[in-house]
Amino acid sequence: MVELREHERKMLITLQKLGGKASVEQLIEASGLPDAAVMRAALTLQEKKIIQTTEKKQTLAKLTREGGNYAKNELPERRLIAALKKLGGKASLGEVTGKAGLEKQFVPIALGWVQRKKWAVLDSERKNLQIQEKLEEGNDEKLLKLLSERHAVSVEELDRELQEAVRILKGRKLLEAEEKTRRMIELSDVGRGALKKGLKARDEITQLTPELVISGKWRKVKLQEYNIEAPVARTWPGKKHPYLQFLDEVREKLVALGFKEMVGTVVETSFFNFDALYTPQGHPARESSGAYYVEAPKYGSVGAYEHALANVKKTHEDGWKTGSRGWRYGFSVKETKRLVLRSHTTCLSARTLLSKELEIPGMYFSIGRCYRPEVLDKTHLTEFNQVEGIVVDKNLTLRDLLGVLEKFAIDIAGADKAKFVPDYFPFTEPSVELRAYKKGYGWIEFGGSGIFRPEVTSPLGIDVPVLAWGLGIDRLFMLKANIDDIRQIFAMDLDWLRRMEVV
Repeated sequence: MVELREHERKMLITLQKLGGKASVEQLIEASGLPDAAVMRAALTLQEKKIIQTTEKKQTLAKLTREGGNYAKNELPERRLIAALKKLGGKASLGEVTGKAGLEKQFVPIALGWVQRKKWAVLDSERKNLQIQEKLEEGNDEKLLKLLSERHAVSVEELDRELQEAVRILKGRKLLEAEEKTRRMIELSDVGRGALKKGLKARDEITQLTPELVISGKWRKVKLQEYNIEAPVARTWPGKKHPYLQFLDEVREKLVALGFKEMVGTVVETSFFNFDALYTPQGHPARESSGAYYVEAPKYGSVGAYEHALANVKKTHEDGWKTGSRGWRYGFSVKETKRLVLRSHTTCLSARTLLSKELEIPGMYFSIGRCYRPEVLDKTHLTEFNQVEGIVVDKNLTLRDLLGVLEKFAIDIAGADKAKFVPDYFPFTEPSVELRAYKKGYGWIEFGGSGIFRPEVTSPLGIDVPVLAWGLGIDRLFMLKANIDDIRQIFAMDLDWLRRMEVV
């Protein structure tokens, strides 16, 4: 009598009933054991040379949603030919398609396949369709029926005709094929001998209960030994999204450097989003193609900032006392009240400069969602995150700004090197664009920066230099995570999320 654990005994008996050889999937179904239990038992039995396992790669074919629909309701060409048959075997295209009840987009498909299968002949001049004699069931229809009865089939086990049907249906996107490794388990001579001698399950327990402890029976029972090298089912514990984790890291690093966080609302007045940043009211960025305006309510209040508004208005019109000539147009107070989804987080910098809590010297940052009607592509989304920052102090220079930006690119985004390109923004002068490079990834543009112009700072009551930058933090993460498509960050790709490491 051979002593085995209960799962091992049950698996051997099941394997014997299945003829001594079966796949892991067949054993799981026939034994009723969990997949992890079967794999653990298989590992132990293989070590004892009671069974032997082999691996075989196979291609599994299964229906797509559209293929399942056709398996249930017939292919479009079969519906078309059935309608033609009911109409006497010859009819106009309009009559046949109407009788078949096909949707407009499926008519060319059905028409093409009835001719390819030689089920009917089309008279293109008279636009008539005439049935032919041979209407036997095609291999593609046979395969659809087979797949509707079974969840999946092994392509290698099909005959040559059905394998060709797999290629055809795959081309029509009615089925999908996936390569999988199939593990076969077979009884060895030792295993057959063990079965002849008889099997006995060990009297073991896997868990101590309060009753066993209180009664003292735990001293007499035998605890099951655990093989820590045995395979177990893969589990995916919950974790913070890698991008959210990255945002937290950036926030912590900035706070550690002495920056204070700026916060604000997503819906902003045009005063802070544009006017306070010296963006003229006729600027393209303020068109509907550059910003999302709120439909209702259309206007907000700027009454708490009347003094600053008056200064901004004068600066736009004639430069006020900034030394500038201004934009030379009639500033609209009504337009400055228009509500907009913030198109950048620089509006938070404007609010901070106007705040009574502003400290000079001071360093401030924000991480916030912004909105622009962009064309979606690998590097642009209509919703994106931006990291904004300002440094307010006497005697600040462009060199100080470049040092901050380089630290962002190399220390935070993990770039190998950074470079700066002259740029233009209505609210900064000089203006610089930050680009960073990572080996194997290439160069990527992060965003703009510069020193706020007097036309921005003076109307808000600031008389010292202000370094400012607004960087696409989504792109910072792309570089760090080696992602080449920004849409990947927000996609529900479980495989990618599972592969991303938790730091």
